[in-house]
Amino acid sequence: MPHLDHTAFVNSRRDERSLGHHTLRAYAQDLRTFARFTKANRLTDPLSKEDILAYHRRLRDELCAKPATIERRLVTLKSYYAWRAERNSALPSPFADVRISVKVPRRLPRPIERDTLKAVLRADGDAIDARSSPSTDHAVPDAQNAVTTLIIKLLIVTGLRISELTNLKVRNVSPDGSQILVQGKGSKERIVFVPNRELQEEFQHFCQIRSEHGNTSSPLFLNAVGRRLRAATFRKRLRALSKRLGIEPHLTPHRFRHSAATLLIEEDIDIRMIQALLRHANLKTTEIYVRVSNHALRRALERADILDVLRNLGGKPIVAKRARLQPQ
Repeated sequence: MPHLDHTAFVNSRRDERSLGHHTLRAYAQDLRTFARFTKANRLTDPLSKEDILAYHRRLRDELCAKPATIERRLVTLKSYYAWRAERNSALPSPFADVRISVKVPRRLPRPIERDTLKAVLRADGDAIDARSSPSTDHAVPDAQNAVTTLIIKLLIVTGLRISELTNLKVRNVSPDGSQILVQGKGSKERIVFVPNRELQEEFQHFCQIRSEHGNTSSPLFLNAVGRRLRAATFRKRLRALSKRLGIEPHLTPHRFRHSAATLLIEEDIDIRMIQALLRHANLKTTEIYVRVSNHALRRALERADILDVLRNLGGKPIVAKRARLQPQ
């Protein structure tokens, strides 16, 4: 059976390319899946093109994996064998002559409707209360709800990923609450702006309370027991909020990110500005939100059905008169 050095490969991706935790975890998972396949089929090095094609068929036909999953697992495996070949030329990559095309359907993101966003902001819209400390908000449910709403507002106006928000420290926010120093994918830092004055004041007040009950290195957002709020915990809060408000499909942090981009497109913000805000490496990734906005326009026009309105105006069908052309 081929020996897959998972740990060394994952560590090299982390150290050399500064990849994020979720990406590294996916790499390890993909390699473990392939290791199980090689063990079950008693494969030995060097692997052949046929072995890789057999693995592809296994993913596609037996496991019925989604195209995106198949593509990711093959890309991970190809990267691993290229990395291994660089370190040992006696172990060539079995992908050298392999050409596998996986058609991944492009799914439109699902932003949250404006009316739903308004309902969410009204549901728990109280500002942070100066009487309650964010470090003890497990004792004050209203304060916990207010912090959840504050995070929702920040997601809407900044387009941040939830992991970028939950990893913030007190020192990452400017004294006036208008700027956030964010560490994104690949450990790249960037400045994100909070444009709404009222939100700036609320955010500034929240950060001031946090600094008084901790230090500048403390996590900015805490859970119910005073530890750093994790993305998974916030997702559970959103599920509970969705259930309480009857929102389907349920709210997710990434849907707020989609909403941030779509709302800016609808407000005629230049698409390159939105690309910079979301930190998309490729403009084509951002352009999908134009399609989402057009999709929303189409649905709005279909709901309005102007011809149907005109035909039934005043309860009387409108009969079109044929225009008589006059000779010039």
